Amino acid sequence: MTALRQRKGSRGKDPGPSVQNLKPDCGFSWWTILCVMTGSIVGISLGLLCCIYVATLHENDLWFSNIKEVEREISFRTECGLYYSYYKQMLKAPSIQQGLYELIHDNTTESKRTINILQRMNIYQEVFLSILYRILPIQTYLEPIYFYIYTVFALQTVYVIALFITSWLLSDSWLAGALSGVWYILNRLDTTRVEFTISLRENWSIPFFALQVAAITCYLRPQLKPIHQRVVLWLVFVSTFCFCLTWQFNQFVLLVQALIIFTLDCLDFLTAEQVVSLYLMQVLNLLLVWLLQFCNSMILGSLVLSFIVSALFIKHFQTGLKTGGFVIRVGKLALHTLLVLTLTFTINYSAKKILQLKSDEHIFKFIKAKFGFGATRDFDASLYLCEEAFGLLPLDTFERLAGTVLLYPYLCTLSVLFILLLLVALSNLSTNGSGQASREKEDRTFRMRPDVAYNLLHTVFFGLLAFSTMRMKYLWTGHMCAFAAFGVCGKEVWSLYLRVLHCNTKTTMRLIRYSVPIVILAFLYYKFWPRLMEEISELREFYDPDTVELMEWIRLKTPKRAVFAGSMQLLAGIKLCTGRVLTNHPHYEDQALRERTRQVYQIYARQSAEEVHKVLCSVGVDYIVLEDSICYERRHSRGCRLRDLLDLANGHIMDGPGENEPDLIPATHPRFCEAIKTDMPPYSTLFTPVFKNKTFHVYKLKKLKKKNKAENGP
Repeated sequence: MTALRQRKGSRGKDPGPSVQNLKPDCGFSWWTILCVMTGSIVGISLGLLCCIYVATLHENDLWFSNIKEVEREISFRTECGLYYSYYKQMLKAPSIQQGLYELIHDNTTESKRTINILQRMNIYQEVFLSILYRILPIQTYLEPIYFYIYTVFALQTVYVIALFITSWLLSDSWLAGALSGVWYILNRLDTTRVEFTISLRENWSIPFFALQVAAITCYLRPQLKPIHQRVVLWLVFVSTFCFCLTWQFNQFVLLVQALIIFTLDCLDFLTAEQVVSLYLMQVLNLLLVWLLQFCNSMILGSLVLSFIVSALFIKHFQTGLKTGGFVIRVGKLALHTLLVLTLTFTINYSAKKILQLKSDEHIFKFIKAKFGFGATRDFDASLYLCEEAFGLLPLDTFERLAGTVLLYPYLCTLSVLFILLLLVALSNLSTNGSGQASREKEDRTFRMRPDVAYNLLHTVFFGLLAFSTMRMKYLWTGHMCAFAAFGVCGKEVWSLYLRVLHCNTKTTMRLIRYSVPIVILAFLYYKFWPRLMEEISELREFYDPDTVELMEWIRLKTPKRAVFAGSMQLLAGIKLCTGRVLTNHPHYEDQALRERTRQVYQIYARQSAEEVHKVLCSVGVDYIVLEDSICYERRHSRGCRLRDLLDLANGHIMDGPGENEPDLIPATHPRFCEAIKTDMPPYSTLFTPVFKNKTFHVYKLKKLKKKNKAENGP
């Protein structure tokens, strides 16, 4: 409500002055209340519409209400199944205390290891939901799985409302919020994937990140009263905390945001108090999450913490940074940036050495390999490099965004405001002192509000991140909708255009700001409403009989403490559907787990039966599940198939026609996943086939050590 109160001045007779300079009379007050109520109703309605839309798509795509429970659980693919399994585990526990104890002392996620799930993974949301489901009187009419998925879909309401508020605050028009919400829904393919990846951490965290951006936008509004600043800072704190607690990649997102704040500070767009406050919000939340995750060393060794400490330390001791002429200030900023970066990498390197931290090593390997600075044969880096989601942003993304008339106003707003930001930055750097005198000159000089500058750099930085890694586009495209809507409905861009045309009058400005978004909304309704109705009327059904058959066999025919080895994606489903013990899983942020995964994956490499059996026995495996879709993979090109990655890591020549690097040698053994199906020695000596269908082959390991001891005697 604090953010919305600031709008009372911007809807009056003169759209130019800031809200604090206007004293509303009775009529003006009623008009403001009406606008706020109308905008709030529209924003909440769009949020609920988005929630209902994605929930309907999910239901219609799977016929979720009519399929068996095991089929519902199988629909939680890959790591989604792993996260949901802990929600299910908490509900099955005799008590909340026992459930928490089992999570803290978990020995089923990784065989022969006891790990703290709350420390390793960001699953507090599953814990919170399971407790909420227990204490609320809803068990009789709402199944646990529906409570879970409806909560995730409800967060889409939060997301849309956050975008609505951001564009409303920037433009002083709730029409911008309406436009951003509509664009978000129409560009669903590029703004969210929640309807088929429900449990992914990003679907929990990004709505809170959008709330944080809205709160920061409000905090940076000009001439905000101190009491309002404190309230909004609390909103920043709470939203940042929820964001950090629900996603393990929070540190990398906050690093980008810290770089934005650093840039704005260097270019003199923010006050020292604002910079320090925003930095402290990030640090306090990271440390709080560090405590809640039982002192997870990955957070202490994060680049963002090292960067913020360095920036604040250098800023404190490098006095006179914003004094002098243009050349002197640019030189000081260059030195300041160099010192901050140097100290950042020094602190980070030292912290990782002291903490012996290797949890995020694979991420930096991937980044170095992606830009040609690392070894391309590294198995962990290659797993990411070969996935389309971690490649460059496809060009057809822009075709879809242009089809909804989002791309054009976005690019116009971006280009105009970026040029304006450069001009304002040059003006700030050319001013001796803090630049306050320059900013208080008459309105016709170049100016840019700090909240606009933040959102401009936000969309630039996260846009570059999306370009480099397609999966990160979901951090960009939602904000893109809000930023483009601000360009259509805000005064900043239109005033520049109207000045060029020499018709910058209040009447013309109001006419354009209200007519253009209405025309766009009418066009979008005419073009896309029939498509949306057709889309939600399409009915499909979940169909995966082979996986269902496998899960039922495991549940009925194997011991409850049996240990299974296989692909990370499949094992997550096995844990969810059957509760069996795993050797490895898709949550890859642990160096020991990554090494174990590479060892277990030798079942798809060219290795001897004895070597594979030895490796599997070392991690306590009872059964292995082989998938034809991996053994005979065709989805990826040569060099990116899993068997190729294993061959390269083992120094072997890859399958099929094509070039091989000169130092690779032919393997001395056939591919294990193919040779074991012959059921010939030594495979039949070490492995027994126990289950088979068109997709999966399950083999039980023979425990030879016990047999040999019995034969040899005491």
